Amino acid sequence: MEMVARATMEVDALGHDGKVRLGDEVFVAQPNLLGSILVLARMGVSMPEVEIALNVLFVAFLAMKRSRHRWDVVTTDLQEACMERMTARMRFNDGLPAELATKLVTQFHTEHPERYLLAYAYGYLGEHDLLKVRTDAEKSLLLAVLNLVECIAAVNAKPAAL
Repeated sequence: MEMVARATMEVDALGHDGKVRLGDEVFVAQPNLLGSILVLARMGVSMPEVEIALNVLFVAFLAMKRSRHRWDVVTTDLQEACMERMTARMRFNDGLPAELATKLVTQFHTEHPERYLLAYAYGYLGEHDLLKVRTDAEKSLLLAVLNLVECIAAVNAKPAAL
């Protein structure tokens, strides 16, 4: 939780030029994660909403970086696999009685390997009224941000070499 909180404060303190430099750093280290957010503009997501998704990516990236672990590059194959798992889980939950679905969602969040980052992503999207999925563009944005968290949870974090 501390890493996500610190990363949030760092990103919030960045000006435009700082965010551009951070974007360049993300591009070098995790180009597919950056691409999965930037492509949202081609999917009808407005630029202000793309910036919201970028903010989540920047917080996630800085939290990963500050953890002092080495993170494998997220591949497009991993992104696709995470998206398939996530959407299958969503479809499965849709058919369940409300009480059971709520229990499973709570358990998923509680046991998630990146639960603080997941909570941040949901909270930040909620602050910007993007959890209601009123349009296809909002659906694309929500799925991209949640998949970003799933991919970070899926990559193999290794202690950094000293």
